[in-house]
Amino acid sequence: MSNKIPAPIDATHTDAWLRLNLLRENLKPDLRRWFADNPTRAAELSFTAGDLFVDLSKNLINKKIVQELLQLAEEVKLAERREAMFTGQHINVTEDRAVLHTALRAPADAGLVVDGQNVTEDVHATLEKIYAFADGVRSGEWKGVTGKPIETIVNVGIGGSDLGPVMVYEALKPYVRDGIECRFISNIDPSDSYNKTHDLDPETTLVIVASKTFTTLETLTNARLVRGWLLDALEAKGAITPEQRGAAVSKHFVAVSTALDKVAEFGIDPNNAFGFWDWVGGRYSVDSAVGTAVAIAIGPDNFRDFLAGFHTIDEHFRTAPAAENVPLLMGLLNVWYVNFLGAASHAVLPYAQELHRFAAYLQQLTMESNGKSVRWDGSPVTTKTGEVFWGEPGTNGQHAFYQLIHQGTQLIPADFIAVATPARPQQDEGVDVHEVFLANFFAQTAALAFGKTAEEVRAEGTPEHIVPARVFEGNRPTTSIMAPALTPSVVGQLIALYEHITFVQGIVWGIDSFDQWGVELGKKLALEIAPAVQGDNAALEAQDPSTQALIRYYQANRTR
Repeated sequence: MSNKIPAPIDATHTDAWLRLNLLRENLKPDLRRWFADNPTRAAELSFTAGDLFVDLSKNLINKKIVQELLQLAEEVKLAERREAMFTGQHINVTEDRAVLHTALRAPADAGLVVDGQNVTEDVHATLEKIYAFADGVRSGEWKGVTGKPIETIVNVGIGGSDLGPVMVYEALKPYVRDGIECRFISNIDPSDSYNKTHDLDPETTLVIVASKTFTTLETLTNARLVRGWLLDALEAKGAITPEQRGAAVSKHFVAVSTALDKVAEFGIDPNNAFGFWDWVGGRYSVDSAVGTAVAIAIGPDNFRDFLAGFHTIDEHFRTAPAAENVPLLMGLLNVWYVNFLGAASHAVLPYAQELHRFAAYLQQLTMESNGKSVRWDGSPVTTKTGEVFWGEPGTNGQHAFYQLIHQGTQLIPADFIAVATPARPQQDEGVDVHEVFLANFFAQTAALAFGKTAEEVRAEGTPEHIVPARVFEGNRPTTSIMAPALTPSVVGQLIALYEHITFVQGIVWGIDSFDQWGVELGKKLALEIAPAVQGDNAALEAQDPSTQALIRYYQANRTR
């Protein structure tokens, strides 16, 4: 197998791109008429992937546009790039790495060998170690230094080592075992670590420090703060002596890292470190050892179901015919909106409170992946790339920003996500509250698609001068995604769906969706500026005038 990666094909020079431009020029969106003229439109543009039912019919597309988008995928050789990813070629060009998050959830008999290493064996050996540890914590076999079982898991990480576990833990709270709680510390603001630890019992707290290299500034700073809190609190209770501090760390701290020497220096037993690999990007890592806190909280069996959900969508993406391939179609739709219809952002609107952190998770997945201005061969991009992903759950968003989506001047494609069976069904005076909730879900996508004409507004007796304010032009595109329930498998399916959507867009744009050099510059500058903040006048003088003024303001106004 050759690891040589061909130069990207310039999508703008393909025949399909030219034809799509012509289709855009002649496009007159009219979802009301399109549905009236074609009674089978909804059926023709609805698809199934695993447990997910996906309705694309309220998007600004027709059969010809879909055909040309699929032809575009062929002309940029997307299928070949997809296979290159699944088989472990080094498609992360700037870091010369394979991209194998799909291997994290492949079955034990997958037998994938990459760069001479049996990746499948490595993954499943680590999973079994995580499952054994999770069982030990859940059963009470793993105890703190004073012999008490663990009740609270504190996960210390940032970026993918935080956003993924937080989102999945919140999404699967109904599956969390009674008596176990997870808290997550990421921000280097000292308030974060204080707020997450000050009311905990140190005797029943386990800390997971998640950092592949064990050098991440924010994570190591917070890990030291939590270590100091835990040891001081244990001493204050008389639970340990000063001489027992090292033993306490080994009982209350574990690591997700491959830097075993640094793990040991911190005081963590290297036997209690769970590794992962350089072919796993942080934003793709929640199904690796980074998800250890989740595995403890929901248990190994549910975590296996979670991984199986990912794999279901992986197989769909890899094998489903292009015209029925949901991640492929949704990724191409995003290209249509960004590059042909001028969309700059994309809303993700889950009508399931448990998914309240899903949009935040997708922000890293999509924008860290596709926020690029050079292609994987180093040449400038030839199109707009990326879009701003954002959103809030359910009716919260309706009372905040839906006005802009409905009647604003920007085109904002929106994905609506809902489940048929709620985690916590309740009745209000005999009315099923989930049905009231889903009525909003159905109503919003209909209103965005079909709007309200001036004639319909007048028919309600509205005064003429108010009519324009109450007209909804409609033709605001939405995708509806539904599932039977928010199970561990379905959460895995949703994550994998958006991973592959992101991949599709990156291939069309010819960019490396798996590096993140833009994250590094600010981190490097922060280290250089820190001495200036701490009082080094020479370092301060080396800064630009604006930064100097800001630092001096801070120094003049810091009171404690």
